[in-house]
Amino acid sequence: NGNAGFQQVLERLESDPVCQRLSLKSFLILPFQRITRLKLLLQNILKRTAPGSEEEVQATQAYDALEKLIKDCNENVQRMKSTEELIYLSQKIEFECKIFPLISQSRRLVKCGELTALDFNNLSPKSKVTTRPIYLHLFNDCLLLSRPKE
Repeated sequence: NGNAGFQQVLERLESDPVCQRLSLKSFLILPFQRITRLKLLLQNILKRTAPGSEEEVQATQAYDALEKLIKDCNENVQRMKSTEELIYLSQKIEFECKIFPLISQSRRLVKCGELTALDFNNLSPKSKVTTRPIYLHLFNDCLLLSRPKE
């Protein structure tokens, strides 16, 4: 988004009839879609092979290898999504001191959301309770509370 030249080239390529007006995202997703279709194909092959035959053994080995590949792909996609979330969050959050590195290979964002903090000014019966929004960011190794910039 920050590179205007890249955006222009991308728009020109995506509008080219050779690309069938498909976006770059669709071309990036296509290999993953093919892998899952291969799994379905192998399942059908396994249904039609004779039990105990050499073909069944080979198809089972291929299916197991494909299962492992799909599992690895899904784990890598999850890891990349987690890293993207951390990068996005680190761009939004401003620390008073830079002693906490938000982006880490082992850190994952588990849950985040807005909460309402209640401020009790004093404990008298006529005291007014004020509220303010705070954000909770639960990582696999720490809990971070933040508030919107005033």
